[in-house]
Amino acid sequence: MPIIVNLDVMLAKRKMRSIELAKQIGITEQNLSILKTGKAKAIRFSTLEAICQHLNCEPGDILEFQPAKENALAEPEEALA
Repeated sequence: MPIIVNLDVMLAKRKMRSIELAKQIGITEQNLSILKTGKAKAIRFSTLEAICQHLNCEPGDILEFQPAKENALAEPEEALA
């Protein structure tokens, strides 16, 4: 998936534990863990807002876009000529 979740990085920078943040924003540790590991398929804006508010950061500090490499195993066309 080309969206990378850097929540663990922000937690470390703020010297905060997941359990502490989960309590502060009102979600379960399990749901925060799913988000932190990048397994979440979606995030509510209200949850993202609460995370940013409590970590004093921007959404871009937590979410990062990395384009998927298209067919990384394919050889360049020039090499085929």
